[in-house]
Amino acid sequence: MLGMVFTEFIEMVEARFSPEVADDVLADAGLSHGGAYTAVGYYPADELRTMVDGLSRRTGRPVDELVRAFGSHLAQRFSQAHGQYFSAHRHPFDLIAAIDGHIHVEVRKLYPQAQLPQFDVLERLPGRMRLRYRSERRLHLLALGLIEGVIAWYGRPCQVAMTTLEDGAEFLLEEAP
Repeated sequence: MLGMVFTEFIEMVEARFSPEVADDVLADAGLSHGGAYTAVGYYPADELRTMVDGLSRRTGRPVDELVRAFGSHLAQRFSQAHGQYFSAHRHPFDLIAAIDGHIHVEVRKLYPQAQLPQFDVLERLPGRMRLRYRSERRLHLLALGLIEGVIAWYGRPCQVAMTTLEDGAEFLLEEAP
């Protein structure tokens, strides 16, 4: 998994909890490298799960809640670091539909070894979108938080329903009337 995911997780923990909690989570994880992640490095995805589990133990917050919050955090950070993708689209559904066909293409140019999730638009109607997320990592709650974060950035009220599948999830996004 790309190191940027790990560095952003640590930044989220520092911001939402404290730098001390982040240090404790890294120490508890017992990582061979001590949690010294670089944004451009590659690391085992299991290390993220270990850190989320540790954060859950330290804070008493459910793992699912933390993973979802991390997805929302990533959306916010992506909007700051890559605002051109957000401003190029007038609607959150447009940006979400562009993930695989455009955004992930650009990511692969920079990080050819990145193992990215797949987002397939199954249905697109005015005010409604059905989307399938697939990933061997099964971080569907992170994807949910990311989708919710994108929607929040655009300020368009939408309902998001998620159905968990064996290899990912299906999302139904509907604009509020």
